[in-house]
Amino acid sequence: MVRMCNRTGRAFRMEVMGRRGASAVTLGVVALTNLSACTVGAPAETGEADGAVHTVRSIQWADRDLAKSPRRRSGGSLSSPIDRTAHSLTEPQSEWVIVNKRHPISPESYRPAEISVVRGYQVASMVSRPLAHLLRASDEAGLGFKIASAYRSYQYQASVHAQVVAEQGPAAANRVSARPGLSEHQTGLAVDLITPAHPECDFRSCFASTVAGKWLRHHVADYGFIVRYTRRNEPFTGYAAEPWHIRYVGLPLAREMARDHVDSLEQFFGVSGGSSHRSP
Repeated sequence: MVRMCNRTGRAFRMEVMGRRGASAVTLGVVALTNLSACTVGAPAETGEADGAVHTVRSIQWADRDLAKSPRRRSGGSLSSPIDRTAHSLTEPQSEWVIVNKRHPISPESYRPAEISVVRGYQVASMVSRPLAHLLRASDEAGLGFKIASAYRSYQYQASVHAQVVAEQGPAAANRVSARPGLSEHQTGLAVDLITPAHPECDFRSCFASTVAGKWLRHHVADYGFIVRYTRRNEPFTGYAAEPWHIRYVGLPLAREMARDHVDSLEQFFGVSGGSSHRSP
């Protein structure tokens, strides 16, 4: 079972569920009708509510598939800067794609060609093993991160955004919720994490001050992720800080950004962003 809340702490949907065992993870989505509080429910039946993905590959739960996490390198310095033209910044299947209010996903209907399942949640397949390693490391550290949200379709993001607008109004929603077609979750490269020790900080800024939040901030680059939305980079991303939202960019880029103390993809690559949306 899993607890699922939106960024305001209210429940809006139960996402993909999973069960451990010798077989692959059971996959499903269940809509929740009670939007007033967080809810715990049973695993859903197998199926994908938004239609079949091209390929779904399940991550087995055997220890051999959750290899030991990579060692943290002293200093984390690279011998030379990475080639900033190595991956596309606009193709949604690229690990470096930049999605913000000025740069929407194209095509609008995009979904990853290959999707894997990690602890019951869908992610782009390139993310599955690094994410599994990060979660395994958090378990060994006694933190026990749980995934709260991962891949979202265009239609699902539309429902999420509409709910936030209804609760907070358009202006406030513009800071905390991406419009459909403008969400990193649609690429399958973004994951929201929660810490069971502090449920009161789920989807709240106090997540950053928890032991788990501090651990994530200091170790996330070792697994090829960045904390995508920080208080410092809000002028560049256009979104309020979300210390629970991590984004896969690959190990070389994550480590170079950490080394250079740059936490915004927009700053690192010189790409426009900010709070205003691109004109249609």
